[in-house]
Amino acid sequence: MHIAYIHQYFTKPDEKGGTRSYEIAKRLVASGHKVTMIGANSDLINENSGNSKVVYTKVDGIYVYRIQLPYSNSMGFVKRWFIFLRFAKKSYHLVKKIKNVDLVYATSTPLPVGIAGKKSARFHKCPFIFEVRDLWPELPDAMGLLKFRPLYWYLRYMELSIYKSANRIVALAPGIKEGIVESGYPSDKIAIVPNASDTDLFKPSDNKDLINSDKRYGNPDDFRLVFTGAHGIANGLDAVLDAIIVLKKRNVSNVRFCFIGTGGVKSDLKYRAQTEDINEYISWIEPIRKTKLAQVLPQMDVGMMILKNIPAFYRGTSPNKFFDYIAAGLPVLNNYPGWLAEIIRKNDIGVVVPPDNPESFSDAVLWMRDHPKRLKEMGVNARQIAVSYYSRDAQFNKINNMITKFI
Repeated sequence: MHIAYIHQYFTKPDEKGGTRSYEIAKRLVASGHKVTMIGANSDLINENSGNSKVVYTKVDGIYVYRIQLPYSNSMGFVKRWFIFLRFAKKSYHLVKKIKNVDLVYATSTPLPVGIAGKKSARFHKCPFIFEVRDLWPELPDAMGLLKFRPLYWYLRYMELSIYKSANRIVALAPGIKEGIVESGYPSDKIAIVPNASDTDLFKPSDNKDLINSDKRYGNPDDFRLVFTGAHGIANGLDAVLDAIIVLKKRNVSNVRFCFIGTGGVKSDLKYRAQTEDINEYISWIEPIRKTKLAQVLPQMDVGMMILKNIPAFYRGTSPNKFFDYIAAGLPVLNNYPGWLAEIIRKNDIGVVVPPDNPESFSDAVLWMRDHPKRLKEMGVNARQIAVSYYSRDAQFNKINNMITKFI
């Protein structure tokens, strides 16, 4: 089967960002399928640096076409939206030129990629699978980003039209499936396939030589908590700064918070940390490639799952970082309720604190620091569920079972 796979943020392990689409496509190729990937060049951030040209490469058996489009998470919503539309239009025209396509697999976000997917499937007269990573426009609306109501209803119409065109849907979280079912889509045509743990890449380690020799990660005797990924509005990282202020008032020392990544509010966070004089607790680190991250994470003490306190997030997100943390054997500190909090509690792999409660957050940090034996047990449990339930192969099998029904 020849599968046209559309994902604007396609990245490889030696690049910065999540590699879900790469891992799925690689396994599809190993299963005997031909995969043509349509993505964009995520390294372009200057508006004048991209001109929509297409660069072709072959990666581990995957035929990859990358559209040269500028993009940065720091761009405004409207600017990013026009980039999304340009990618959708260009990717559709690319897929039209591909011969003998048997199935189209498109993954959001952004939402317009679904339009490219459904139109491509219609052109090739083949099945269409739509993968939903975030509910749009529900999540941006919950964040207050869609105050212009005609835009909300336009996006809502787009969302429903994509669902209607899809032969099957992949949802990355239970809440995402619930939202899709509420739209009228049949529940039995939706598979929940969360993000997965790269258990071969991320492995537990007691060796801390790498971070101990790198001053960016603090001092060797620091208790280190790490957050990886986007520093955006949705991530609610001010909650961590609030907790750090509490720790400082308690005269706590030798606790280090390592933020690895970038995003639209990172400069604001850094400014706040400076003005409130808490930078002694913080390391601000630029994004690093996943292969490098796999060396850094296992040497940390705790992985942080932080989100803005918005109920729509509780069951409707599937963050890559959580599955990286548990693959690396890291216990998790989580500050919002929902399905991941339930996993953490049920499997004893970390601590869950209530949202918007810096006192509870700081208490949890100190408890985790002061109970190394329990922390070690949680880390072992985390690695165990990563291997047993959330490995790439286990999650891929759900998708492959769905695809084989169309052969």
